[in-house]
Amino acid sequence: MLEITRRTTIPLSEIELRAIRSQGAGGQNVNKVASAIHLRFDINASSLSPLYKERLLNLGDRRITKDGVIVIKAQQHRTQEQNKEDALNRLQEMVKGVTVTTKKRKPTKPARSAKRKRLDRKTKRGQLKATRGNVRL
Repeated sequence: MLEITRRTTIPLSEIELRAIRSQGAGGQNVNKVASAIHLRFDINASSLSPLYKERLLNLGDRRITKDGVIVIKAQQHRTQEQNKEDALNRLQEMVKGVTVTTKKRKPTKPARSAKRKRLDRKTKRGQLKATRGNVRL
């Protein structure tokens, strides 16, 4: 189980992990060992709540395909286990990001004294700039 929040978890059976060869430089070892992890998670077929599914699908993330599949490739570490852990952590952070609900902003007005102070500062600043001009005799 991949725990997102206390109430939300993703069974590991819904996450497809496949070991692939890493890209880039690394000598002979990188050409022989499949240490990178390719993670696939189908949002529509998952056991997440419909609200979280909708929020995930509406994310503008390039890791989400048109079919609603999250694809994460982890290849930073040298071992397959570390890359697997990294991929699962990245999936966890992505899903955790949509579980947070932001508070609705309550529009407020500035206080009357704050408006007065602002206008007083503006007039004072204007008077200071007016005294900087050339002196006429």
